[in-house]
Amino acid sequence: MRRSHAKLFAFVMVGLTQLFPVGPGRTEVVDRIVAEVNDEIITMSELQVATKGMEAQMGIKPKSQEDREFQRQALDALIDRKLAKAEAKKRGITLTDKELAEGMARFMKRNNLPDEEALNKALSQAGLTLKEVKQQIQDQMIQERLLVAAVGAKAVVREADVRKAYDEMAKEGLGGMQVHLRALRLVYPSGATEAQKEGIKQKAEDILKEVKQGASFTEVAGRAGAEQEDMGYVALSDINPALAGHLAKLKPKDVVPVQTPEGFQLFQLVDRRSGQPRSYEEVAPEIRNMLVQRELEKYFMEWVKTLRAKAHIKIML
Repeated sequence: MRRSHAKLFAFVMVGLTQLFPVGPGRTEVVDRIVAEVNDEIITMSELQVATKGMEAQMGIKPKSQEDREFQRQALDALIDRKLAKAEAKKRGITLTDKELAEGMARFMKRNNLPDEEALNKALSQAGLTLKEVKQQIQDQMIQERLLVAAVGAKAVVREADVRKAYDEMAKEGLGGMQVHLRALRLVYPSGATEAQKEGIKQKAEDILKEVKQGASFTEVAGRAGAEQEDMGYVALSDINPALAGHLAKLKPKDVVPVQTPEGFQLFQLVDRRSGQPRSYEEVAPEIRNMLVQRELEKYFMEWVKTLRAKAHIKIML
């Protein structure tokens, strides 16, 4: 999949990326404390970087009246990150230099960065340093281990579940098909009311209606304050089976809406191409990882709530 350098960090786990956002760009600010989490603080500069990271990862540019709500969502994510890092330290979860180097190598491979020159160029464009990247990769890997340590025993996926998901893909003829997608995301503000959620839903419906009437997906996304992401070609076997089934039936330029716990995503089919179907033995590990990840995320979100309940948190935003 082709990825832009602005989205360098969407690389470990979707759930963790949403919980612990990181992102590009450094902005000069007058620093101040915006929250206390037990014995640690969160500064305005940390929050500003996190907010920009969420904008890049979620593909949106909040309008001025939504900035504070979006900022609060980023702050909630940073609080969860502080709590999780403290818990990882408490449990003695660490990385060796070799493991960090391996994580760095995976990062470069997933972001199509063949060598250090390409990496340095990408970091320069994203406004990041190598030291910052290594720290974020280390944090992500430690948090991944914490996730497994905290709730891994609950995430049970049976072989029958994997086979069922594979059979559903085969039934839909998704085995070797690839789709070229464009996407945009509309995210609920932190602590969204039902009225706010309904407003996001209405915005998604309005975009969908305009595109169906012939409007450009890119132009409509811009007017809605959402950034379009060109995802390139994606194997349908790598996509959630329910969504893959819809995508397989679309015609080029058709759009499908997807509601998530965070808001709405709109995917436009640009093109599709066929390929050799993959065998069960080949694709089963990927399906299993996807199903396990789904279970981990569900339990991990609940577990983080218990950390919050026991913590001293003071917000000064």
